[in-house]
Amino acid sequence: MKRLLLILCLLATPVFAVQPDEVLSDPVLEDRARELSKGLRCPVCRNESIDESSAEVARDLRLVLRERLVAGDTDAQAIAFLVERYGEYVLLNPPVKGSTWLLWLAGPIMLLLAGGVAATYLRGRSDEGRAEAATLSDEELARLNDLIGENSDKT
Repeated sequence: MKRLLLILCLLATPVFAVQPDEVLSDPVLEDRARELSKGLRCPVCRNESIDESSAEVARDLRLVLRERLVAGDTDAQAIAFLVERYGEYVLLNPPVKGSTWLLWLAGPIMLLLAGGVAATYLRGRSDEGRAEAATLSDEELARLNDLIGENSDKT
C-alpha cells in the first residue's frame, strides 16, 4: 500500500508544478496558458516543459506568459516575447530554419549512416561465409575433378 502511494505521488509531481497562485481566474486564458506552456522548455530541466517543471525559472516563465496573455497578447506574440527574451532554446519544437536545420536533419542522417554501416557489416559477413564455403579440401577437389571428368566423357 505504501509503495502504491509513493508511486502515485511520484507520478503526480508534474501536476503540482503549476502553483495555485499562478492559476488565472479566467478559465479560457488559463487553458491558453497551459497549452502554450506545454510547448515551452524549462531552461533548467532540459526536455521538460515549463508546465511540468517545478524549477523556479519555470515558474517565472509561467508567470510572464500569463502576464502577456492577460495584457492581451495573442499566442504568437506571447511566444515571440519569451523567445526574444530567453532565446529559441525555450521552444520544445524549434522552427526549421537556417540555425536549426542541422538539428532537424541530424536524426535522419544518423539513421541512414547506421543503416549503411549495418549493411556493409552484414555484406562483409556473408562474403566471408561464401569464401569459407568456396574453399575445398584436397579430397573434395579430387572428387570434383573426377565428377567433372566423368560428365565431360558422357557428352
